[in-house]
Parts: sequence; C-alpha cells; structure tokens
Amino acid sequence: MPFPVRHASGICLPSKFAGGFTLIELLVALAILAILAGITIPIAQVTIQRSNEKELRLALREIRRGIDDYHRAYIDGRIFKDISGNGYPGNLEILVSGLPDIRDPKQGKIFFLRRIPRDPMNSDLAVTESESWGKRSYASEADDPKEGEDIYDVYSASSKVGLNGVGYSKW
Repeated sequence: MPFPVRHASGICLPSKFAGGFTLIELLVALAILAILAGITIPIAQVTIQRSNEKELRLALREIRRGIDDYHRAYIDGRIFKDISGNGYPGNLEILVSGLPDIRDPKQGKIFFLRRIPRDPMNSDLAVTESESWGKRSYASEADDPKEGEDIYDVYSASSKVGLNGVGYSKW
C-alpha cells in the first residue's frame, strides 16, 4: 500500500493520487477548449465584419457630404463655375486641397474634406485612398455606375456581400 501524502488542505491522500491529471481529464479539458474556440471564432469574425461595415458607412457618408458641399458651393457661386461643368468635382483630391472662395475678399480657400478615407473593404494597400473607391459620374446610370469627367457619387469597389445580404458596391 502506498504511503499517505498530506495535502495542503490537511486531508491525507494515498500517493498514487498526488501525481497530477489523468489522460481522460486532459482530453476532456481540451475538448471543452475546442468547443469554446469553435464558438468564439465565428463571433469574432462577425464582430470584425460589423466594425468594417460601420467604418464603410461612415466613410461613404463623409465623402458624399463633401461632394454635396462642393456642389452647394458651386450653385451658390462661392467657387469658380465652369460653363461646361455640372457642379461636381473632377476628382476627390479637390475636396481636400480646396478651392478659392470667390465671395471672400481675402480669397480664402474652402475645404470640403480633411482627408479622403480609404475604402475599408478594399484590401489593396498599393492604391491611394481616392483610388480605393469606385466613382460614379453624373452622366452614368445608378444601376450601371461609370467614371467620367466628374464625381457624382462614390461606392465600395468590393465584390463582397454585407451582413445584410446587400453587396458593398450597392451601399
């Protein structure tokens, strides 16, 4: 018979129980960890996708507001009017670099965006922020957006589908 071993709690246990965990106990613990990981990973992926979608909505709203502010300044006569133009910017960089305010005696600039946000769904880091977006010209149809001389709207160039079942390019 093995010698009893005094445990920290004061209980005497035979020495064969003092060694550690059995193989079955370890397998059960690993199975529980695997189940928890199997539950956690999909939840984490959905959380990351939801965060990217929120960032996409905010970026689209910011750029579209800048385009609308540019158009409003054009209509109000605060920036130079081109006879052949329709009041929309030729590129997104104009929104950041700004244009002179014709009504301001000091000819101060009007800025429409602080920076151009990157399309969070476009993973190609080799392109610039403005190149990461799809652009729609005023002359193109909403169902078939095409680039042109101006930028009427922007959309995500991603072909992926959102959590709501709508493709990011349709947002």
